[in-house]
Formats: sequence, structure tokens, C-alpha cells
Amino acid sequence: MFDPAQVLTRLRARGAALARRGWGRRIAVVAKRAEDIVDLNHTGLVVATVFFALSVTPSLLPRDWLFQGLISGVNAALGYGAGCVLQWLFRTWIRPRLTIGSPPEWVRYVLKVAVVLTCALVAAYMLVLSADWQREITGLMDMEGTTRAAYLRTGGLSVAVGALVVAVFRTLRELVRFIARQLSRWVRVPPKLAPATGVLLLTILIVTLFNGVASRAFFAVANSAFSVRNNQTTQFAVQPTLPERSGSPQSLAKWETLGFEGRWFVSHGPDPMLISAVTGKPARQPIRVYVGLQSAPPAPTEEDLAVAELQRTGAFDRKVLVITTTTGTGWVNSMSAAALEYMYGGDTAILASQYSYLPSVLSFLADRQKVAIAGRKMFDAVYRAWSARPPNARPKLLVYGESLGSQGSEAAFDGLADLRSKVDGALWVGPPNSNRLWQQFVSRRDPGTREVDPVYADGLVVRFAATAPDLDKPSPDWRRPRIAYLMHPSDPIVWWSPDLLFSQPDWLSEPRGSDVSPQMRWSPVVTFWQVAADLTNAQGVSDGHGHNYGSLVLDGWAAIAAPPDWTPELREKIRTQIELAEEYERVIK
Repeated sequence: MFDPAQVLTRLRARGAALARRGWGRRIAVVAKRAEDIVDLNHTGLVVATVFFALSVTPSLLPRDWLFQGLISGVNAALGYGAGCVLQWLFRTWIRPRLTIGSPPEWVRYVLKVAVVLTCALVAAYMLVLSADWQREITGLMDMEGTTRAAYLRTGGLSVAVGALVVAVFRTLRELVRFIARQLSRWVRVPPKLAPATGVLLLTILIVTLFNGVASRAFFAVANSAFSVRNNQTTQFAVQPTLPERSGSPQSLAKWETLGFEGRWFVSHGPDPMLISAVTGKPARQPIRVYVGLQSAPPAPTEEDLAVAELQRTGAFDRKVLVITTTTGTGWVNSMSAAALEYMYGGDTAILASQYSYLPSVLSFLADRQKVAIAGRKMFDAVYRAWSARPPNARPKLLVYGESLGSQGSEAAFDGLADLRSKVDGALWVGPPNSNRLWQQFVSRRDPGTREVDPVYADGLVVRFAATAPDLDKPSPDWRRPRIAYLMHPSDPIVWWSPDLLFSQPDWLSEPRGSDVSPQMRWSPVVTFWQVAADLTNAQGVSDGHGHNYGSLVLDGWAAIAAPPDWTPELREKIRTQIELAEEYERVIK
């Protein structure tokens, strides 16, 4: 009679004999590794496969095999841990109450092999489907897609990443056991309570380190590292000589204090000759004021220095004054600034200031209140100087912010009424999901409108747009001052939120946006990590998708603050020019 258990015993003995004889050591090692795989926690393996399968389903943005492998490996490791916990609960609380006997060893072995093979086949099948989904997403964004063969490499990388995460967890588990033994030995903690006490102590230690020492050390190192770049100057950024620019010899904000992004901002932009060539009309030299972190000593403050620079350059005598809240490192969207300068024939003044050395993502994690405080202080200082002038001697006062900059710009206002009473228009691009005013408008949107393209109060004051035609909806009745949000359905910065962990957002329960795969589904925990991963690639897609808004900022400015002589023909001429300038900047910066 065939006995699988005896066959297994003989195979193990044969492998050991080959190992002792030397020439068969590699075969024995492979056999041992195969046995290790079969001996994995199989409940954990099944749940890990489910998490892996969910992680390769469509997200907001396309991914290459390398990036997907990293994300899927982490998700599979989380699933493996969840499965191990489920099996432990079953063995501890349910199995003792069952009267069913255990199956023979060979049956258990066959079942284990079947589980491993099934999980492998399911993972391979999901990778094939994922490659097709990725091509669908890239097609929606007019990008080149991947191939099935290339995408299958995701599986191998995911296994390696998942194994690494599991190894780290097991190391922590052994540390807990060590702490438990020491507690039982030296502190006389009862053996049943020692493991729980060890977990508690280790958790407190890790949380304390990451919230305190480790986090402060990380952000201190990051701040120091990015401050080095801040002190650098590209060869294409030359100190301006015109008095209308900060950093010039006449400026109160010295060239060497403006930082990397500030020096770029004041040394570029269209001049009167170029503006006239595009518009066919006389033009003035645009004013660009910038204050870096090192520009103001303890007294005056950055906002006081900014107001002094505006007064020195004559900014309050221009047709338009824009207060731009920058992103983390002090970056200003050159396309947005140039668009407004072309629109008004250079009769503009744009103010920007730096509040951090860190990129937006790190600044958001380290201290998101910093941008809010900086945005409010800067606006309040400029508003006091602006409102002190006679009403007929004031420029149009506009506010602008992109990404984290929109959050700082919003923070200057208590609500919609306060905003409308103080400015002549607001343009906010790619707002983070945590923006206070944005959340209020979207959550109170008109019934029947989607979260990805909401309508607030019939669009009378506030509008949301992913394309230029969206700015004309829902009706021509758009009262001034106007507020516009530009946001793409596929922009992870707009849609990422901790709420994704355990609750399905409206934008995934409603019909999808135009550039989001209809196959995208919400799953607890997994979707949170998928969209969080998309944050790192938010600008790695074509214009008009993700966090790339391109020349749509021109349409935004035209919608909220178009000059009297504005025409569609002039808009297209300006669009062509700013897109060429943007392409040139990408090459040389």
C-alpha cells in the first residue's frame, strides 16, 4: 500500500546522504529550502496572497515593475502577519473546543503543498492581469505602457521585500521574548504576563524613539542636507540688475540669502520685449519679490521685509499683486507666474517667500503648521499695507498656492466670507486632502455631484476644474471675487488621506474620474498604501494628469482675473510661449 509519509521520510534520508557525500550538497540545500517553504504559516501565506493580489489592482497612477514590487512586498508582509495572528487565535481559542481529530501527516503535507502552489499560481495570474491594467492606465494618460513579461519581475521582488519585512518582525518578536525572560527572571513578573509586558515596553520604546529622538534626528539631518542644496546656485540663475527684482543690488533681500529656488525665480521670467512680442502690445518690467529664510535677520521679520520690498519696487502701484505661498523648499511654479505677467503686459507684482528647506512631502510630515503660520503672517502683513491705501489706488489682490502651498494660502482666511472680503480672486492648484477650506466646500457639495468634480452652491463663487471647460460649469453665472481649485481625478496629493485605511471615500464609491481606471477598488489598508505610494510618483506622469497641471494654470487665471482686453487668441499665444519656457526650464534646471 502506498504510504506518502514513508516516501517523504525516504526522500529526506536520501537528501541527507547526498549532503554527506559532498557532491549532492546543492540538491540537499534546494530540498531544504523547499521544505522550509512548505512549513510556512499557511494561513499567513493565504492572507499574504490576498493582500498581494489586492496591491497589484489599479491605483491612481501607473507603476513600473520595480515600484510595484516594493509596494506589493510590503502589503504581502502585512497580510502574512495578519494571517499568523488569525491562525494563533484559531489554535488558542477555537481548536481546543473542537472534537474533530487531526488528519494524517501525509494529508497535512499534501494540503500544504497545494496551498503553496495555489498561492503561487494566483499571484502569477494577478501579475498578468496587473500588466493589462497598467497598460489601461497609461493609455488613459497618453503614456507608453508596460509588457506582461517585464511586469512578472514584480513577483520576485515582492517575495524578497516581503521576506525582509517578515524577518524584521521576527527579530522584534525574539526581542520581545528576550525581554519577557528577563522580566520573569529579574522583576519576578508572572510568566503569563511577561510576554504582554514585553510587547508593551517595546512598543513604548519604539513609539518614543520615532516620535521623539528618531524623528527629530531624521528631520534634523534632512533639514541640514537640503539646506546644502538651498545654498547652491545653478549656472543658469544670474543675479538680476533691475530694481524690480529681489536680489538685485538695490534690493533689501540680498541675492545670496534667497535660496536655490528664490534665486531661480527672480533671475528668470519674461521681460517687456518678450511680452510685447507675444501680446503685440506695450509692456512693463514685471516685479518679482522673494524673501528667503536667510533674508531677514531677527528684526525685521520675513513679512516686514517682504512689505518693504513691495514698497521699494512700487508693487502697490501695479494692476495686479499676487501673494504666492510656495511649496516646501520655496519653489514657485514658473508657468503660473509667467502666465499672469503675459496676461497683464507685465503690469504685475508677484510675492513669494520661503518657509522651509525641506521638500513638501517632508515638510508636510515634519510640521505642516509651519506653512499655515507662514502663509497667514505673510498675507496679513501685505493686506495691512494694501488696505491702508485708497480703494482706487490699490492693485487687484490675488492669492495663489500649489500643493502644500495651497494649504498655507488657505490658512490666511477663516472662511469663505473672510476670503471674499479680502481678495479679488484665489487660485489653488492640487490641494492636499487635509486643506481646511477645500474639505468644507467638497463635503458640502450640491447633492448629486461627485467628489472628483463637485459643485458648491451652484458654482456661484467656488469652482473645481480638471480641464479648462470645467471652469465654465455649471453655468455662466460666476460671481466675483472668484475662487478656483484645479484638481485632477488622478492626483494622489488631492485624494490621499489616513481615512483610506478603514473607510471607502466617495471618489471610489462614485463613478470614477476620466483618467482613473474603472477597475480601481477600495480595500481596507491596501488602498491607503497604494495611494500613499502614488504620492512619490505624483509628477511622474504626462501633463493633465496626476499632479502635473501644466498650462491649465493659465486657464485658471483667465477664469478668475482676466484683463478687459482678453481674447481666446491671446490665450493660445501665451499658452504656446509658457509651455516652451517650461520645457526649456526642465532641461536646464
